[in-house]
Amino acid sequence: MSGQKRSKHTLRAYSTQAASAVLAGAIAFGGAGTAFAETAATPSATSTTTTQAAAAASSIFSDVKTGFWAEKHIYKLASQGIVVGNNGLFRPGDSVTQQEAVLMALRFMKLQDSVDSATDVVLPTNFEVNNYYKPYVVLAFQSGLLDKTAEMAADNLKTSWGARKASREWVAELLIRALGKTSQAAAAAGETTGFADDSKVSANKRGYINAAVDLGLANGLDGNRFDPQGAVTRAQLATFFSRAEAHSTVQPDNTVSGTVSALKDGKLTLYRGGSNSTYNLTAATAYFTSASETRISLNEIQPYTKVTVIGATYNAAYVELTDPVQQIESVEGTFAKVTPGVIWIDSPSGYDQYSYDENTVFADVNDAVINASAVTAGSKIKLTRETYSGTRKVVKLQVTSGIVNKTASGTIQSIDAAGKKITFKNAAGTIESFSWEDGTTLFSSQNAVLQPADLRTNSAVNYTVRNNILTSVEVTSATERTVQGYIVELTDSTIVYKKSDGTREVKLLAASPAIVIPNVTNPAAADLIADTVGGDNVQLTLNSSDQVTKIEVTSRQIEQYTGATVVAYNTKTQLLTFTDSSNKAHVVLLNASTKLAYDGAASPTLAGIASRLTEGRKVDVNSVGDRALSVESTTRYSGTVASLNATARTLVLKLTNGQSMTLPYPLTVDYFGKAAASMADVAVNSQVTAVLAGNQDVISVLRVHSAVQLEITSLNSAANKMGVKWSGGTTELYTLTIPMTNDAGQTITISDLKVGGFINVKLDGSSPTSIQAVKVSSGQVAAVDAAAATLTVKDYTGTSQTFAAAGGVRVVRDGVTNTSLASVTTADRVEVRKDSDGVILVRVLTQLSKVFSRIEAGSNELQVKRSNLNDPYRYVLAPNVYIHQGDTTLSVQSLKENDNIILYFNNDVVVEIAKQ
Repeated sequence: MSGQKRSKHTLRAYSTQAASAVLAGAIAFGGAGTAFAETAATPSATSTTTTQAAAAASSIFSDVKTGFWAEKHIYKLASQGIVVGNNGLFRPGDSVTQQEAVLMALRFMKLQDSVDSATDVVLPTNFEVNNYYKPYVVLAFQSGLLDKTAEMAADNLKTSWGARKASREWVAELLIRALGKTSQAAAAAGETTGFADDSKVSANKRGYINAAVDLGLANGLDGNRFDPQGAVTRAQLATFFSRAEAHSTVQPDNTVSGTVSALKDGKLTLYRGGSNSTYNLTAATAYFTSASETRISLNEIQPYTKVTVIGATYNAAYVELTDPVQQIESVEGTFAKVTPGVIWIDSPSGYDQYSYDENTVFADVNDAVINASAVTAGSKIKLTRETYSGTRKVVKLQVTSGIVNKTASGTIQSIDAAGKKITFKNAAGTIESFSWEDGTTLFSSQNAVLQPADLRTNSAVNYTVRNNILTSVEVTSATERTVQGYIVELTDSTIVYKKSDGTREVKLLAASPAIVIPNVTNPAAADLIADTVGGDNVQLTLNSSDQVTKIEVTSRQIEQYTGATVVAYNTKTQLLTFTDSSNKAHVVLLNASTKLAYDGAASPTLAGIASRLTEGRKVDVNSVGDRALSVESTTRYSGTVASLNATARTLVLKLTNGQSMTLPYPLTVDYFGKAAASMADVAVNSQVTAVLAGNQDVISVLRVHSAVQLEITSLNSAANKMGVKWSGGTTELYTLTIPMTNDAGQTITISDLKVGGFINVKLDGSSPTSIQAVKVSSGQVAAVDAAAATLTVKDYTGTSQTFAAAGGVRVVRDGVTNTSLASVTTADRVEVRKDSDGVILVRVLTQLSKVFSRIEAGSNELQVKRSNLNDPYRYVLAPNVYIHQGDTTLSVQSLKENDNIILYFNNDVVVEIAKQ
């Protein structure tokens, strides 16, 4: 290999923030840290028995997060016992000493058990090695892993040999020797490495670096450098040895490769060398693929694919998919019969015979498992045979065309109303679809006849198939379903409704069913209209107990008149004459069933309301034909301000029923956050409630509806009081009667909120009508796309969330606000939340570059070194402050004096420390 050839190796950019990504693609040594976990003080951590090796892998290293660039290699070597952790930690960013690297190399070579620990080891006085490692170092010299002449040279013993951090060029030689590739290194010793810093490479290491590059084990850093004296971390060395296994003739005892012959019931059966071995799979088993560095799920490993399994006593700690192509072939034909151990297929010359055993799966046209005896002669079938063992055994018989007659149970996966087809997941977990025919299929639930539209996905059902057609579907446990009709009668516990076919049904109401009425804010059951001929058309949502959990009005059969003017009321005939807002006259009949309301009367009567139905009085009337369902004295109007006339001092209000009314300006305006609100503050299209005075001629107060976001300043759960603030002031909210939800719409209480959090509040004037907690996300900007208006933030737990800012964005940086995501970069740490109007609020956290001094544990304060006497040097730490270097999480104790750090602040509290 020439130096020119090596100079063409792909070089990856390397920086503090990008180091992890680079190292995942090449063995790029660097970093610093504390000692390797495998020390004389912790001999139990160095045990290499297969049982302990499996334990090392099955435990999750708390400092090796899912997605960490070296996760695969760490878990692979931990499963093999080549590397170990300590107290649940792996410490991937810690530097490796030479004596520790030697022990790992001996484990890689399977020589560690050859050490003679019973004999006292004597090394030259100036060749300093920890007592625990001395036998291993001696074995390394004896086995040719170390070159005695080079390692014991005088220039090499000026510092402790064992405790010295292993350098990149030294590790390159160690690995090449462990692989037995010294002859390849010797052949390339006279060639230049092709790296820009070739002059810094030790002469006796040049051949080993060239060999490592040729084998694809090592690569360069940014600027075409190799950094030969750079230190190696635990994660990097684990990756180095993991990739070297492809060139090694030594196979760890607990590592086997073969083909998956079975995968079920939490067990993996591996075929190799003519026999099967079964391994237990647990929640701690790690799954990877040879083609990728990232973890995969068990579902991505299929039977008859090739894998490598690492584990002891038949417990798989690590499974690697090496070839995803299934080792199978297919044969199609016409089924004749089945006899014990033999499947007979029609052929022109007679019958072809295929052997099967107790593990062969028989399936119908929908892939549901059936008995071999259920396959009927003449059915078209497909046989699947394995190709890895040489016997070509049939592993599955699939009916591709045949007659299905059965009764089964399962859950509804989907419903195709147009195609008249239902897809089920049966009790065995198989997905199958069947069609129904009108008039021949019965749908039912708890003895009630259902229509196909009443069925819901995820409902548990029993279903019967005759000649491939569904004949019955019985809902045994529905997650929920809906029915339609109009309300005939409504009580506190039941609802009676009439369906489109004229039948009446009665349903029990669940506790606090949700009420939805279009254009009605915070509707209640009292707002629903029940009538034998003109009740509200509704859709009822029923739970698995057939109780009504939601009542949604789809249309109303009634006529609604808001603010109608009384012309006359006849107490004898009980006829009420009135005119609507268009001065059109109407006559309705009041009777004992008419709902009445006036002056807050506790028990309204026809006699009581008669004296109030005088000419000119305003009333709200709901009627069906000429029959009055309700008559109420008008006390308020709710709607949208359509126009304002400051000269005439009138406003036009469009009501929720579409009716428009011209009203005089109010005496007062109630608008949250405005101490002396006037009509000048009320804009066209504002949602308002106009509260009438007793004479109905004057609007005493106009309440403007608004939605605001407030910050919580105090909480008093016992008194149901909450202190809040906004840019315009502070106030206290009484929350006992106000519905409160979280960002997902689930009901919460005041005890679920936190001081410093935010809430979105809807108000009618100054009175809150609903409160919703606001989700706040903080962390590093992982990606930003200003054109697509999306922002992705990775929080301090490693979870990423993407925010769509199509509704607008406000970015606040150092007190300055702009409306473009282009001002945000991936170097920023941000706090993100959604404002009450749907706009995404992005607050960029303040950051400072400092030099670390120490941590005051008692006060939980960070002290930094000052550049001058006026420079602040004490900062409060958040309880869960995130400390890291690149993608490696660090402990507080790992910070050393004079370390360069970047501090990120949220409300003057340090939430993140990035070590440089």
